[in-house]
Amino acid sequence: MKIVNAVDIFRIKIVNVVESSLNSLSYTWFMDMIYDEFREGKINIDKTLKLLNKFEVSYDYVHVKKVFKKNDKQKSGLITMEDFRAIYRMLLHRPELVELFSSYSANKKVLSSTNLAEFLRKEQFELSANEGRAVSLINRYEPIPEARSQKEMTIEGFTRYMLSEECSLFKTENKTVYQDMNFPLCDYFISSSHNTYLIQDQLIGPSHLWGYAKEQETCVKIESRKTERFKIGKMSFCLFVIVGLKAINAGIRYTDNGKASDYPIILSLENHCSPPQQERMAAHLLDILRDSLCTTTIDNAVPTELPSPEQLKLKILIKNKKAGSLQDTLHRRGQKYQGLTEETEDTMESDDEDDESTGRTLKKTLIRKQSKKDKEKGHKVKVALLLSELVIYTASRKFVSFEDSKEKQKCYQNNSIGEVKGQKLISRRAPDFVSHTVRFLTRIYPKGTRTDSSNYDPQEFWNVGCQLVALNFQTPGVQMDLLIGKFLDNGGSGYVLKPEFLRRRDSAFDPFNVADRYNPITLTIKIISGCQLPPSNLSKSNKADPLVKIEIHGVPADMTKRQTSAIKNNALNPRWNETFTFTVQVPDLALIRFVVEDQMAVLANDFLGQFTLPLLSMNKGYRHVPLVSKLGVTLKPASLFVYIWYFQQ
Repeated sequence: MKIVNAVDIFRIKIVNVVESSLNSLSYTWFMDMIYDEFREGKINIDKTLKLLNKFEVSYDYVHVKKVFKKNDKQKSGLITMEDFRAIYRMLLHRPELVELFSSYSANKKVLSSTNLAEFLRKEQFELSANEGRAVSLINRYEPIPEARSQKEMTIEGFTRYMLSEECSLFKTENKTVYQDMNFPLCDYFISSSHNTYLIQDQLIGPSHLWGYAKEQETCVKIESRKTERFKIGKMSFCLFVIVGLKAINAGIRYTDNGKASDYPIILSLENHCSPPQQERMAAHLLDILRDSLCTTTIDNAVPTELPSPEQLKLKILIKNKKAGSLQDTLHRRGQKYQGLTEETEDTMESDDEDDESTGRTLKKTLIRKQSKKDKEKGHKVKVALLLSELVIYTASRKFVSFEDSKEKQKCYQNNSIGEVKGQKLISRRAPDFVSHTVRFLTRIYPKGTRTDSSNYDPQEFWNVGCQLVALNFQTPGVQMDLLIGKFLDNGGSGYVLKPEFLRRRDSAFDPFNVADRYNPITLTIKIISGCQLPPSNLSKSNKADPLVKIEIHGVPADMTKRQTSAIKNNALNPRWNETFTFTVQVPDLALIRFVVEDQMAVLANDFLGQFTLPLLSMNKGYRHVPLVSKLGVTLKPASLFVYIWYFQQ
């Protein structure tokens, strides 16, 4: 006679209740998955987590612990099978997903391949989706073998599909390099950092190699000087830069997913060294970077336009003041150098020349007193020929005016403009600024009074086509969210092709006058729900009153913010179901930023998470928005569930 244990009896008792609302296949599969763990009747928190991992359910331990305690009614530290089922359903079978599933399921239990294909066409905007596409999704996401064999998808498979990368807000195709990389360098926005070696403020904050190695920017600023301010133990700053170069050469080409980026890196030198030191610097550049270093033009001829990222693959470009012309350098290329320590006199402007009336940043006032005295006396800073010869396509040139650049500037010369001066130029002569950036690489850098390493808004400079908008990467905030979000596009390569209206030589684009000229769209965003939102830093009980803000960053006419109401005491699964509609005049330049906050009665709202991406990189339909922290670290499984729809007017 078969002995029926307590677990079997329990299963028999609840089977009728569960099967009345669930497909029997789902129930049988679920019970088979958990049966072994419940042989003793109840399980603790550790076994609960073990089972969730077995089901491949993403969870936040804080939320699971809270839900576990809620179901542990006897306060014994143990829960029953029924309790675990409740936890599982609360985390995975979210009501909004069940409702969506049921609306396309004929029997409310399974989706046929026909039903699923219809859902893909109508809701996910996969216009060509057929039963073959549906079956491929069933095979990939449906965990129940019997359902897969019948080409059906249960709520288990549907939930896993809806939570997968295929239903992420960010387009899958944009996660690879999909743009044409054969245009000149000046036709791309290029991810750029300022004072990469610093990891705190600009004056007394520490320097660290991590500042070079941790970022994936494509234009890296390296500052070199003869001062001893940057000594680290017994390692002088000169050695520090050398090791930094090795870190760059070894690691900066690798993105977060470990995939190598082949496109060129620009090393922007703020050079305050004496000529002998510059020669040593050049020797180190040659020794460390070797074949990676761009030391001549592609065809050994003076270019009439900049080469493309494709032509410069695996190359590192030196951005620095150049003595003489590129033609002189190329002329000397075929000859043996005579006296590589020869000094060439040339007044060398700092890339970080402040735009304030003092003409110097506070940092320079503190650490460049002697340099300032020399310039006041009319002394010229000398550029060593050996270093100058390494500057090919990115020669720094002082910006005088748009007219001066148009008349005299060469295609391989670039300008560095401080944020204050740049903002004035935008407000007064935005179309001329666009015309300038169509022709020349232009770098924008923070004003010197930002001693705390704060950042300016990069969007206004992207609006006029500035390629190298340099930010302090060590400082999190809205500005860095925008930069990271913008360069998610095009495979995270650090290069994003500018819109066609910012690349044409005859462009008349004016960010202040755009009405109905640049393919405006109507954008609808429905904020449906949240999932396992991060707990508030200001709440000991893990309770939060979350709200969602939607920000559009772009040309002035598109800048706007909207927000949902707050949901009281629910960070686990808040429901908003609030819809917002926007008209976006220049979608090619627009970024969307989703921000989740905990509404506070007295204090400012507490930041919980955010996600930023280009508007045109958003998938349409029902999507999950993954949230990241202030430092850009994923907060998975925290996410928003949204519905996105946009069309051209």
